Amino acid sequence: MLFFQLTWESFRFALSALKSNLTRTILSLLGVTVGIFAIIAVFTLVDSLENNIRSSFSFLGTNVMRVDRFPFASGPQDYPWWKYFRRPPGTVAEYKFLQERMTTAEAVTISASAGTIIKAGSNAYEGMQLTGVAYTYQDVFDVTLEEGRYFSQSEIDAARNFAIIGRKIANTLYPNQAVLGKEVKIKGMKFIVIGVFEEEGEGLFDLPSKDEACLIPYGSFTKMFYTGRNGIEPTISVKGQIEDVGLVALENEMTGLLRAKRGLRPTEEDNFALNKTEFIQNAIGSIFDVISIAGWVIGGFSILVGGFGIANIMFVSVRERTNIIGIQKSLGAKNYFILFQFLFEAVFLSLIGGSTGIILVFFLSFIPVGSLDIVLSFKNILLGLGVSSIIGVVSGIVPATLAARMDPVEAIRTT
Repeated sequence: MLFFQLTWESFRFALSALKSNLTRTILSLLGVTVGIFAIIAVFTLVDSLENNIRSSFSFLGTNVMRVDRFPFASGPQDYPWWKYFRRPPGTVAEYKFLQERMTTAEAVTISASAGTIIKAGSNAYEGMQLTGVAYTYQDVFDVTLEEGRYFSQSEIDAARNFAIIGRKIANTLYPNQAVLGKEVKIKGMKFIVIGVFEEEGEGLFDLPSKDEACLIPYGSFTKMFYTGRNGIEPTISVKGQIEDVGLVALENEMTGLLRAKRGLRPTEEDNFALNKTEFIQNAIGSIFDVISIAGWVIGGFSILVGGFGIANIMFVSVRERTNIIGIQKSLGAKNYFILFQFLFEAVFLSLIGGSTGIILVFFLSFIPVGSLDIVLSFKNILLGLGVSSIIGVVSGIVPATLAARMDPVEAIRTT
């Protein structure tokens, strides 16, 4: 009860001080407003940009490990580059071998991709990403359909000429028409559309999009394209279990099984690379961490100026209300009441400045920036209010302490 009474009294004093010299208060809060605006604006832009880029790389999958010839990260500096080219690509036999024996994997799949043209009547779509997939592709990667269905196991095994296409392709080949059950042609072969991907929209970068993708059974893909060395190399992808942090168990098991399948002796080095798709996302996160630090530096100087402004207005406020402080203490006001009163005022003023900066960022998020969707997150709102509160406490603690330690007799005599 005492706390609420102190808070209410302090709020009244803070509001009174704010109204007494509005121009001085606004100028003092300007630094905090600019500082919080700079920091939260940078963080909001960084978070929005990072989310956009991460979603653009969603085609790589989550918690997935790939079998490749080249590692995503650079290998040993003394490792000859030509040795990577001599490594054999993954094969269907290796895919089936892993699928039968893996115990630490959620699912194993194989796929191969190529750029080509898809046609329907007089309409054609160039630059389509055609991917031949196994039935387990849907268990490793996100296959969200807006219409239709995924392939059945029998359709994959029989290499039936069925296709799942992106929304952009569907709208181009069959504008203003239902596309399910319609016929399309890929490299002269006829396919029946059985599904349409959920629309993704334009991305920030020119990365593979499901809007321009087409899935067909892996067997159908091999009828049109040569796969293997000197051709289109298939990719074996394995989805790890959630409890396998860092995919350590998955990597160890895959390494052992692949070495056994390829007949490598214990003294021979691996002739394959196991790449985690999180490597790219972690690299992106590291870049944005540096940008976030730059945001703190940029906004930090403005907040520092704002902190000095609030400290200045609090020292002036203490000086103007010295006589009142003396009267309050002579009537029995405790030191903590005076301390809390001025400290609350400093935090209150800082929060007003910080809230103004956050509101400005909120309006900034409505400005269209191409395909980038700017979103002010609740986390950044709390961060802005938290930083504002800390600045208020740091700026107001010294003036509030001086006010609390005043001698009531000397304070009353002050004019």
